[in-house]
Amino acid sequence: MTDLSQFPITQKWPAQHPERLQLYSLPTPNGVKASIMLEETGLAYEPHLVSFDSDEQFSEEFLSLNPNNKIPAILDPQGPGGEPLALFESGAILLYLAEKTGQLLPQAPAARYQVIQWLMWQMGGVGPMFGQLGFFHRFAGRDYEDKRPRDRYVAEAQRLLGVLDRHLQGRDWIAGDYSIADIAVFPWVRNLVGFYEAGELVEFERFANVHRVLEAFLARPAVQRGLQIPRRG
Repeated sequence: MTDLSQFPITQKWPAQHPERLQLYSLPTPNGVKASIMLEETGLAYEPHLVSFDSDEQFSEEFLSLNPNNKIPAILDPQGPGGEPLALFESGAILLYLAEKTGQLLPQAPAARYQVIQWLMWQMGGVGPMFGQLGFFHRFAGRDYEDKRPRDRYVAEAQRLLGVLDRHLQGRDWIAGDYSIADIAVFPWVRNLVGFYEAGELVEFERFANVHRVLEAFLARPAVQRGLQIPRRG
């Protein structure tokens, strides 16, 4: 049996199936990147819910795996060379799982870097900007009388949606074929118009290509499963 006892995180979240990849996450836009990818690739894994309500992301056990106290994080008992690998950052996890399985990331260098550039675009732009808009629109920021911070992020969200909409003209997916670029981007688009309730604010109806591909993304069975993992109590 695989022994993961050297990793303190398994003391708080015991592995019932230590031979499987261990996922520590929450169904947020970043969190579901990992669960959707795992569902799409068919890798055997065991999900563990990291409760933000209980500040579990700040526990010593979680910080031993991810000192940046963010989800998702994984522990793969069958990492490179057959040795366990602990990994955090959703973009790094997507790249690792794609390379481990040989799926959803092209092997041809030119096509591969096309996917990677859009993954970086999401990590550097879409995630941070949409997240800030969510704060200023739905959460504590809505109480600020000065709406200039909110409007700044509205304008940047619209700009990013415009970039994506123009790129998707005549394309089924971001990089031609379905890839980790789509898995990175579309959970954030879904969250913007759904959980953040900012669709009207950013005039989402103007971005017909983004809406079209978002619907195709949400229709995928693996996406539907991954969006619910880990299940909340």
